Amino acid sequence: MTQAHRMTGRVNSLHDQVAQQLRDQIFAGQLLPGAFVDETRLCEQLAISRTPLREALKVLAAEGLIRHEPRRGSFVNEVTEQDLDDIFPVIALLEGRCAFEAALQASDADIAVLDSLHQQLQASASQGHIPDYYTANYAIHEAVIAIAGNKWLAQVIGDLRKILKLARLQQLNAPGRLAQSLVEHMAIFAAIKAHDAAGADAAMRTHLTRQREALRQLARQSKSRIAAASTPQEKQGDST
Repeated sequence: MTQAHRMTGRVNSLHDQVAQQLRDQIFAGQLLPGAFVDETRLCEQLAISRTPLREALKVLAAEGLIRHEPRRGSFVNEVTEQDLDDIFPVIALLEGRCAFEAALQASDADIAVLDSLHQQLQASASQGHIPDYYTANYAIHEAVIAIAGNKWLAQVIGDLRKILKLARLQQLNAPGRLAQSLVEHMAIFAAIKAHDAAGADAAMRTHLTRQREALRQLARQSKSRIAAASTPQEKQGDST
């Protein structure tokens, strides 16, 4: 390997590492949606030069986590309700296809793994422990994608999930959603276990569609609370 190749590999590795560090900061809430990305501060914080940082920002921009505005700089993207309306039908189709292919591909060992994960899901739901439910839920979706074995589906779903993660969605907080989600997951598992590809596809698409409905419900409730909280102040202001 030439020195040029070694240097190229080092630079690529560095900007990939920086991109991951920035992702971690975004998902941890250290860089909030809409926040300005201060390149000078980040270079000092990460002890790097501008070149790998800017290459990392290009990667994150391609993933939809960062947007660049000419003459202003880079900002953490904000996910709107319209974005969610656009993304959920797409990810429902993609994960539905994964479930379809998983139903065709699943071995006895795969079914055993899914069975164990669904037992964890049921236990978390019965205890009303949402963080554990989210963990099991994520593991199940990852397992279905892995069983499907379609790397292109996995790649696109992974990219869309990053955007959804940026939105900090908490759909299980909607009233009745935890129990409903469990029923949906058991329907997906039953179809995969029966090698019913069309049934698994439909059940997964229903599951993702209802997630979006739950998020709309939460958004409406949030708006109602904000309106209720502001009304007394407005009335008081009118009376002075």
